[in-house]
Amino acid sequence: MLDKLKEVDSRFADIEARLASPDAVNNIDEYTRLLKERSSLEPIVLKYRELVSAQNGVAEAQEIMDSETDPELKELAQEEFVSLKEDIKRLEEELKIMLLPKDPNDDKNVVVEIRAGVGGDEAALFAGVLFRMYSMYADSKRFKTEVISANETGLGGFKEITFLVNGEGAYSRFKYESGVHRVQRVPETEASGRIHTSTATVAVLPEAEEVEVEINQSDLVIETIKSSGAGGQHINKTESAIRLIHKPTGIVIECQDERSQFKNKDKAMKLLRAKLYDMKQTEQNEKIADARRTQVGTGDRNERIRTYNYPQGRITDHRIGYTVYTLESFLNGNIDGLIDALATADTAEKLKGSSQEL
Repeated sequence: MLDKLKEVDSRFADIEARLASPDAVNNIDEYTRLLKERSSLEPIVLKYRELVSAQNGVAEAQEIMDSETDPELKELAQEEFVSLKEDIKRLEEELKIMLLPKDPNDDKNVVVEIRAGVGGDEAALFAGVLFRMYSMYADSKRFKTEVISANETGLGGFKEITFLVNGEGAYSRFKYESGVHRVQRVPETEASGRIHTSTATVAVLPEAEEVEVEINQSDLVIETIKSSGAGGQHINKTESAIRLIHKPTGIVIECQDERSQFKNKDKAMKLLRAKLYDMKQTEQNEKIADARRTQVGTGDRNERIRTYNYPQGRITDHRIGYTVYTLESFLNGNIDGLIDALATADTAEKLKGSSQEL
């Protein structure tokens, strides 16, 4: 680990020297890139220099303990030695985490797809509950949500809904939500008061830029169709909805949320890029023989990850054994505690996998 940290420190010094050069601003793109790299390296370098200072302090304290005859000075050196040893242990653990490869998608916007699963109308209503929960959570983080497409039911739920979450770091917060969400509650229509179990599936995709996914226009079939379903007076009067068919993969996307055909096409293309980017990443991961994919961060979308139990007011995340009895607050978007716990568990798994390299 120390060799790696020395390389980072050396790179940081090199960047600072290049930024200080009078010619640095002549190439704005390069100057901006160096500033960004410097910003990402600075926290690691400062922590490393703090570690080096503590190590030097330990050596000095040891020297005093070995050579000093004054009992009082020797005792002070002993206290300093013990304190700095503890600091070194803490700093090394913090640096191990900081040196872990960062998920390149963490700062991206995300596309979230929620689909009703087993349970008919009750599953569709639960999909609506999840959409509301994520929307409220996004608002609390000052992210902006934008519906791409929605297939509503008459009872106020969704057979499926796809929306975009815009905001720096959105993917880092939403990425643990992919999987099957299970709800246990008594439906309003259930006269006997029996508890029903329903499910909804959630898929979280990082939004992809055009440069990351190249789409050949000849591979697309673009159709204009009439909007359908609940939505307003303009429905079925104009062919503003868009259906995209990507011939190589067979992906079909329909978008009818906007009255403008152009806006619907733009949203559909965003969703298509996200899906193709996700497929590309999945293929790359499967080619890595020793991929360190944890069930926390990249679990199978068919895996049941969480249970929402209404009678008990309980939320249980099955991946990390996390249980809280704050269902109402959780469904109002207060989900940071669980997401922080998932991120911590994910980091712990990655540390296990990278301990030999570090």
